[in-house]
Amino acid sequence: MDLIALEEIRRLKHRYLRSVDQKSWDELESSLTEDAVADYGTRTMGKPLVLTGRAEIMQFMRDNLGGEEILTFHFCGQPEIDIDGDEANGTWAFEDTVIIKESRLVIKGAAYYVEQYVRSPEHGWRIKHITYNRVYEVMMSMDDLPSLKFLAGGTS
Repeated sequence: MDLIALEEIRRLKHRYLRSVDQKSWDELESSLTEDAVADYGTRTMGKPLVLTGRAEIMQFMRDNLGGEEILTFHFCGQPEIDIDGDEANGTWAFEDTVIIKESRLVIKGAAYYVEQYVRSPEHGWRIKHITYNRVYEVMMSMDDLPSLKFLAGGTS
């Protein structure tokens, strides 16, 4: 097993998630191949969401997760990564929380990411295909939770 490549892929995944949460769009963009495909199995959008190409993925992220009105936090672990030269496949367990302040909604979910990675001499490892199907996804109104108080995150 190539332990250096394994650690590079772990760091890539963590950078991808942190970049989404911190809205670091340039960093996020650099973690994807130009022809990347994202197949996000969320029901929040009404149907599974398939985005083709880095430009389309980035436009979706900027349009739907940009701005201060939406807070996200993603956590993943338990990676199972198989490396074959300059290609790799990985599966990660993850949980996420999305807070939409204006709508006073909280969305929580969990899934398993299934991903493909490629390595190039110029860019190192990048995500080529990212997909997940939810194990669960729940949406709740902050108004339905009278005892809920946010102590951080800028919600009121």
